[in-house]
Amino acid sequence: MDIGLGLPITDPVALLDWARRADAGPFTTLGLLDRLVYDNPEPLVTLGVIAGATARVRVQTEVLIAPLRDPVLLAKQAATLDRMSGGRLVLGLGVGGRADDHAASGTDLRTRGRRLDEQMAVMRRVWAGEPYSDEAGPIGPAPARPGGPQVLFGGFQPAALERVARWGDGFLAAAPPSWAGGLIDTVRRAWADHGRDGSPRIVAQANVAVGPPKVIEDARTSIGAYYAFTGNPAHMVDGMLTTADQIRDAIAQFADLGADEVMLYCHGRDPDQADRLADIIA
Repeated sequence: MDIGLGLPITDPVALLDWARRADAGPFTTLGLLDRLVYDNPEPLVTLGVIAGATARVRVQTEVLIAPLRDPVLLAKQAATLDRMSGGRLVLGLGVGGRADDHAASGTDLRTRGRRLDEQMAVMRRVWAGEPYSDEAGPIGPAPARPGGPQVLFGGFQPAALERVARWGDGFLAAAPPSWAGGLIDTVRRAWADHGRDGSPRIVAQANVAVGPPKVIEDARTSIGAYYAFTGNPAHMVDGMLTTADQIRDAIAQFADLGADEVMLYCHGRDPDQADRLADIIA
């Protein structure tokens, strides 16, 4: 099973250090969160820089809030990054749930799911090299992967899980093993119901922090701030894995669920965590 590394968003300048360490280690993917009204780096720009500083690891949005963006421009940006990185882009998409993000982008929070479905139809057409309309021709460049970069969807509601089968290549299971299994089963049933060949790629996620107490505390502060909008950030803080045994156990549980990859998401800024996690999973 592949093991990826989720990057912290609190110190953009340090991310190249994280990326180079990960590229030299056992990790398969580097992931990055997305928000608009928050002090985080824009993910496509950041992953473009990271792709240029690495040679091997995939770069993944986890998840990009697609309804905040114009679909034609997003399709062009994604195809460009996919082409220039040699096909290393994985486009994780979601609808978002923060009202302030949608207010700042001028989009309607209530119709975000329908908008994402409409966006996917446009982006798939652009990536296939078809004319955009009678008035506008094809929009390049062509992505490295025929048909566009690999698309994963995150979410928990039935419509989000069914979207994997209609438009995607896989599912981002941002849930603990105790209830990720039900989500994964639902995605697989929808995949079969839609007559899709093979099986969806399943990418799980676990929030982790490893190191001395100050590293753990930094991570707790960061994850608490990020999830403050939920009204119960303590749930996410308390669920963070901070020991080697906890991390190995979670990986094993996700493996039992048939996950193809587990993303170990770091919220603390210390880049030495990349090396510590590499030792844990070795």
